[in-house]
Amino acid sequence: MTTAAPEASLNALPRADGSARYSYAGYTVTASVNGPIEAQRRDEHAYEAHVDVIVRPSAGVGGTRERHLESILQSSLSQIILVKNFPRSVIQIVLQIESTPENAYVNTKLVQASLNLPIIPALFQTAVLALLSATVPMKATATSTVVAVVSEDGSKEIVADPSPKDIGEATSLHVLAFTSHDELLLSESEGDFTVKEWDDVYERAQQICCQTASKQAGIDMMLDDDSSGPNMRHFLRSALETKVASDLYWK
Repeated sequence: MTTAAPEASLNALPRADGSARYSYAGYTVTASVNGPIEAQRRDEHAYEAHVDVIVRPSAGVGGTRERHLESILQSSLSQIILVKNFPRSVIQIVLQIESTPENAYVNTKLVQASLNLPIIPALFQTAVLALLSATVPMKATATSTVVAVVSEDGSKEIVADPSPKDIGEATSLHVLAFTSHDELLLSESEGDFTVKEWDDVYERAQQICCQTASKQAGIDMMLDDDSSGPNMRHFLRSALETKVASDLYWK
């Protein structure tokens, strides 16, 4: 099954310093970024800014699952934001989940990693786009993807951007993020896997997140030749180029 290319729009929310809306593989997330602003005393850090990440579910009130997602995202985003440039400040990132694939996300008070991991790339990518929209200084940009190891006819297959069915049948699930310097930023795994399977997962995720854009007849291609996944780095660049072109159109 072919997955549609990712879509993004920047400055979707007029009252935020920066915002973005991102859709891919059945997930749609909207993010707003405000800051750096003065931090309350409980969040104040003398030497760096506090990155406050809030995840809101598509329905109901956030629970343990949202707190788990927030901790993962806060740790990763704090590594690419130049937090030491803004002491005693806070950068607030609010992520609203709008839609998810069927049965891929159920709001419960129990932490279930196999249900948490698939949505992390959508949340992470939306947050990065919103930070860029808000012109928050960063060391590098970053891209993320999810990869599953699925057992089929006695052999293991590496599946990028797995469907809910693939996730249910997977022996292991992995989320990885890489910076624009090709450095591993985030790695979360769940299930049983061998070192060889991890190496294959790493190679596939790196190909998706770090490959350079290919061109055919002068047209940038969003997908590579073997359809192993979207070219996320090129997608991020294209989204920003579209925003800049729109901002400069009046000139």
